[in-house]
Amino acid sequence: MKHVVRRRGRSFRILTLWAGWTAALVAWAILQPGRAALATNRIGPISRALVPYLQNHEIAGAVTLVGTSSGMIHLETVGWADVEHHRPMQPDTLFWIASMTKPMTATCIMMLQEEGKLNIDDPVEKYLPEFHGQMMIVDRQKDRIVLAPPPRPITIRDLLTHTSGLARFRSPRPNATLAELVMAYAREPLRFAPGSRWAYSNEGINTLGRIVEVVSGIPYAQFIQQRLFDPLGMKDTTFWPNAEQKQRLATSYRRTQDGRLVPATIYFLQGDLSDRSRTPFPAGGLFSTAQDVYKFYRMLLRGGMAGSKRILRPETIREMTTLQTGDLHTGFVPGMGWGLGFGVVRQPQGITGMLSPGSLGHGGAYGTQSWADPKQDLILILMVQRANFPNSDASPVRWAFQKAAVKLFGNPISQPRPSGK
Repeated sequence: MKHVVRRRGRSFRILTLWAGWTAALVAWAILQPGRAALATNRIGPISRALVPYLQNHEIAGAVTLVGTSSGMIHLETVGWADVEHHRPMQPDTLFWIASMTKPMTATCIMMLQEEGKLNIDDPVEKYLPEFHGQMMIVDRQKDRIVLAPPPRPITIRDLLTHTSGLARFRSPRPNATLAELVMAYAREPLRFAPGSRWAYSNEGINTLGRIVEVVSGIPYAQFIQQRLFDPLGMKDTTFWPNAEQKQRLATSYRRTQDGRLVPATIYFLQGDLSDRSRTPFPAGGLFSTAQDVYKFYRMLLRGGMAGSKRILRPETIREMTTLQTGDLHTGFVPGMGWGLGFGVVRQPQGITGMLSPGSLGHGGAYGTQSWADPKQDLILILMVQRANFPNSDASPVRWAFQKAAVKLFGNPISQPRPSGK
């Protein structure tokens, strides 16, 4: 379903008259044997690139968006938001964006640094005393664990770059507070010396959310709503979808060994989605739409501006999106480094081969992707809900989307297709 189909520099044309029946026709056709040609006649080249993955039941449907710092230049939907109930994807379909929450949490921390309320090189224990005296595992044997003080305490920068060494910890109940969770994190010994390794850490980002609460004096979810979502007009970004938003939520699916898509639960969350007592996880609790996520990345490419409102200073964004992890092996695909809350493309290759060095973004556990390429002035957003990709950051769907989008709107770099699924 084509909603915006003009290249940059030309006026945009919104095609809404056929939106509903086109989406339904495409969704029905791609799931029927021998009907692919019917579907691809009515959608653009980016959605056509995704049709094989719907036919092979890699995904049930997708929303794709391409934009620049000036505005959206592409918005299409293809396939089903809910296969069983024949509900087509729509431009405002809601998705669990999972770890795409992390850069938004990092943004809150950097706002507080700009205000002089914290410094990311401060030790975490300055704001959360429960981390004082934390120990580190120095030897692990079958019948014993040897602990010792770490060379230095963990810093806020360590949390932002996933180099803190915090241990993994599963929330004991759906409505645990960030204060309770972080107290538990502080009691666990570190897995390695802070700054010495990269290890993806939900616990570290959740700790950032607690720091936001302590420093600002208001709950984390309230802070991010008032200071980020409201100013950016991200009206569909929430930890707790309301009744109307739940009607627009894409069903999550997993792919079985025999190649079928079956409904899947959102493993990260427990309890009713609208229950506002449920933990607002800073590491992965948000639901959102493609258009809302675009507003966040557009702000970044515009040097921190959203219309006439300043969200961040340009120098803050440069720091956040500059490689912070040196030569440490980071990320889930080759050639990646890490900034402050963002993955940063260090050496484009494979799944990032069509992006420029310095491209920034983050993926989500169920296949959602959000990336901004400042050199090409492109924002690429892919929304799907597929639970068991072997590697959601390296999914073939992401590769097909990015390749088609950059070929159409950017300055593509020739790269072979990455192998495997």
